[in-house]
Amino acid sequence: MHKESVSLDSYEEMAEYYLNYVDKKPYNAYYERPATLSLLPEVEGKSVVDAGCAAGWYSDWLLGKGASVTALDFSPKMIEMTRRRVGDRAKLVCADLNEPLDFIGDDSTDLVISSLALHYLKDWTLVMREFHRILKPGGFLVFSVHHPFMDFTVFQRENYFLTELLEDDWDVNHVKVKVQFYRRPLNAIMSAVLHAGFILEELLEPMPTEEFKQALPQSYEKLLRKPQFLFIRARKASEH
Repeated sequence: MHKESVSLDSYEEMAEYYLNYVDKKPYNAYYERPATLSLLPEVEGKSVVDAGCAAGWYSDWLLGKGASVTALDFSPKMIEMTRRRVGDRAKLVCADLNEPLDFIGDDSTDLVISSLALHYLKDWTLVMREFHRILKPGGFLVFSVHHPFMDFTVFQRENYFLTELLEDDWDVNHVKVKVQFYRRPLNAIMSAVLHAGFILEELLEPMPTEEFKQALPQSYEKLLRKPQFLFIRARKASEH
């Protein structure tokens, strides 16, 4: 998510669209969100970092469940969209996950959630180390990313084991928007999590929901055979 990347400009351009439409977009509302929510621990009374908050859907949901939220995004306009949604109920910070999260203290957070954001980072070493640092002992990391099988096959890459930059054209209100992100093998995803000191609790490759079937029946059939996203829940070890 370096600020010179195509993706920052793209997300600045898409910010209003995200706020207005992402709540009901089938891949978000009926596929990604149910899976992520199924991995969350109890959040009432907990401190949560929403890392890559986009237009603030998760921040709003977490606040509604009684959590205290710090929402981060590298796009100033996405932060503004989140502010429109949650007002002053959360702490909002424009922050690049490629950089240290110095404004968050050690062992201060119960949960880090990151929805479809980490594939914009080339190197996960720092971000996983920072997530581990800010989490309390026993705290959880829950995140979703592009599934490595999906990126490898859809973009017809030759070497599965590479971590490489991809570029895609997204149709946003009938306008083509270029977005860049990184694909990496499953081994690279899991190694980054485990080498940072996390304990893997669950790896999820979910089926689409009935609501998704009603909204996009052809895509539903595809998701029954080919995964789109990968979901991880990991935990920081408790102190003895």
